[in-house]
Amino acid sequence: MERTIPKARTESTRPRLEPMLDLEWSQAIELPRTVASATKPSDIRRAWVHRAPEDLVVALYRASSGMHGEIPAPWWLRAVVEGRLESRELGFRIEDRICGLLGRRPGWEFVPWAADGESGYWEFMPSERGASGHSIPTTVLNTSRHDGWIDVLAAHSSTTPPPIAVGGFAGLRSRLGEFEAVR
Repeated sequence: MERTIPKARTESTRPRLEPMLDLEWSQAIELPRTVASATKPSDIRRAWVHRAPEDLVVALYRASSGMHGEIPAPWWLRAVVEGRLESRELGFRIEDRICGLLGRRPGWEFVPWAADGESGYWEFMPSERGASGHSIPTTVLNTSRHDGWIDVLAAHSSTTPPPIAVGGFAGLRSRLGEFEAVR
């Protein structure tokens, strides 16, 4: 029996290796399973994007988003990359101030399982299935959409209403009675 020995690979048949940025980014934002029981934003800051040196996080985000456009990421990272927010730490402080305000008020609950890479959001539970019958409660979430960094989605039942841009922490605090009035 004659054996055929395969030809040696030439440059043209060599396998091409390319970086797997999608996988790397997915791992960078991945949170541990224990975050489901988180009661505040700081409880979910366990992913690589929260702990790694900020310059490395920004570089990986830029490389990953450069290939596919918008990718899942925390609001503060998008704002830092756009040059509109000074640092990740400032983003954390904004989230923590909101937590300090809403966490002490009755009816507000932190929801840690936001979209991939996001920082969670707050829901005003009395606005859900109250007298107005809404099935989705008033929601406060952070955003990079504007420099107030806070959006509110009014309680609703069907189509998501346009977000209400809130003028920062002071704006949220001053309008909280208005947002809590929907029940």
